[in-house]
Amino acid sequence: MAERVIPLVDQRVGALRAQPAADTPAPSGLLTDRLQRPLRDLRISVTDRCNFRCAYCMPKEVFDKDYAYLPQQSLLTFEEITRLARLFLAHGVRKIRLTGGEPLLRKNLELLVAQLAALRTVDGTPPDLTLTTNGSLLARKARALRDAGLQRVTVSLDALDDTIFRRMNDVDFPVADVLEGIAAAQQAGFENLKVNMVVKRGTNDHEILPMARHFRGTGVTLRFIEYMDVGATNGWRMDEVLPSAELIARLQAELPLVPLAASAPGETAERWGYADASGRHNPALGEVGVISSVTQAFCRDCNRARLSTEGQVFLCLFAHQGWDLRHLLRGGADDTQIAASIASIWQGRSDRYSELRSALPADTSGMGARRVEMSYIGG
Repeated sequence: MAERVIPLVDQRVGALRAQPAADTPAPSGLLTDRLQRPLRDLRISVTDRCNFRCAYCMPKEVFDKDYAYLPQQSLLTFEEITRLARLFLAHGVRKIRLTGGEPLLRKNLELLVAQLAALRTVDGTPPDLTLTTNGSLLARKARALRDAGLQRVTVSLDALDDTIFRRMNDVDFPVADVLEGIAAAQQAGFENLKVNMVVKRGTNDHEILPMARHFRGTGVTLRFIEYMDVGATNGWRMDEVLPSAELIARLQAELPLVPLAASAPGETAERWGYADASGRHNPALGEVGVISSVTQAFCRDCNRARLSTEGQVFLCLFAHQGWDLRHLLRGGADDTQIAASIASIWQGRSDRYSELRSALPADTSGMGARRVEMSYIGG
């Protein structure tokens, strides 16, 4: 067995029992934190398991064959997830993203999708329901997910070169199968597909242009994500981060781009459209995005909460503690009490890790506390 660094999810430290505040008002559809950021986006992790072992997320030397995943009874049921989602929607959430681990490993996930698709926002509209996947199972699941009411899909893909991709996923999974999954999602009727590429300098940054060429004009939006210091096990180093500004310059040298407006408040990606011969955006060619959480922190607009697979709420991707809602669900609390607890948690939020990290010298940017693993709460 490999020597293991035990992440926060195994220590069970930092998890606080959520308690409703006595003076918390009923949900009004607008809930803001201490920095006046509204709650609009809920990311739900449905499993802590994944069939890939990407070094930046679930390195094999930590998540080996003896790694103790959460037992089935610890996971929220689909009914519990749906109940919490309904209460988050009452507080103003409009977008729900299913994540993992690899969410398609959760058996019968389309049943959960159908339950969530039946919910409504405070405006009476269906929530924007989307899912992030590594694409390995998408070819066989795309049609069922679409039929169940899933609206959008984001696929993680870090290289087109098969040798590099197999090395990065570290389970020898072929890139062709992921591309097949993307094609199946398009055939199933998914529009506005996104592909996320985590860029790690010296590992896959030479794949930037091949990826852009491949997806340009296909209806798929390619987004480049700066390699982030998430969790405690990925061996993050600043010199492996390729700043988004440098990445855009590389693209511009061959594929002219023009800046585009943000698609929604709190959007994490900076958008760039492919330009035509006149220098204007050509929608038929599509666009790319860059997510610059290391070099250009966007904490001031962050409107996202994350729900772990066992019912803990985390208020930041870089959090070192969560709030346990499962004990309320299984302890007989009614909806009013749970909604009040959610309100109290969000109203106390002041997280802005990336902004604080960027203001510190490189040797102190770890900021001390061990952070929750990304595979536990999703990206």
